Amino acid sequence: MADDTDLTFQHHQDHLNPLYRPTKGTPTVDIVQLDRIAVLESVRVVRSAGPGDWDRPSPCSGWTLRRLVEHMGAQHLGFAAAARGQGAGAAVWRTRSYADDPAARYREAADVVLDAFAEPDVLERRFALPEINASATFAASTAIGFHFIDYVVHSWDAAASLGLRTGFPADVVEAALPIALRVPGGEARVRPGTAFRPALPAGGAAGSGSADAFRLVLSALGRSPDWSPPHGG
Repeated sequence: MADDTDLTFQHHQDHLNPLYRPTKGTPTVDIVQLDRIAVLESVRVVRSAGPGDWDRPSPCSGWTLRRLVEHMGAQHLGFAAAARGQGAGAAVWRTRSYADDPAARYREAADVVLDAFAEPDVLERRFALPEINASATFAASTAIGFHFIDYVVHSWDAAASLGLRTGFPADVVEAALPIALRVPGGEARVRPGTAFRPALPAGGAAGSGSADAFRLVLSALGRSPDWSPPHGG
């Protein structure tokens, strides 16, 4: 039987993520594979950080690269627990200190979520995501879609902090854009610690190619595509 919250949240989920509700004859998007690409790109970027990089500023206001990577790892563990029916407790979402070898610790957390999402029946499950809504559960495709857009954007956050670029294939950007454009705005975007800040003007991005589409993804989620670390950062 479907969770009772389905009726309450159906419209919200459709608004956030219609990409994963294909009509007859439309190919199903492989959200697990898309998410895997995003996570592995984040691992590649984080692995590029050297010992002197962890105190660099990041595009996430007030967060150093270390704090960003600790948050990213914590979310991996929380989503992995949610995939296995254990996401309701606050403890599984707790941010842990990566005092020693943050890149290795981050890779361990990434492996945990990739393994959880690779389980054969994962798309038949429902995820408890208390950081989004403590009284709801979400269809797996929707929940993994949340994770996917996080790691498209957080890969860029980490890369920007290091002065690097991300290398997402066009199909990943194409999948990310409609999700980014449908993330609700409003008060939730200005709360402390929120994942996405209010949308920024898209500037000159026309959205006609992968690079322009990626700029739109970033702008829609409150990132300036031209952000770079402050002088001396």
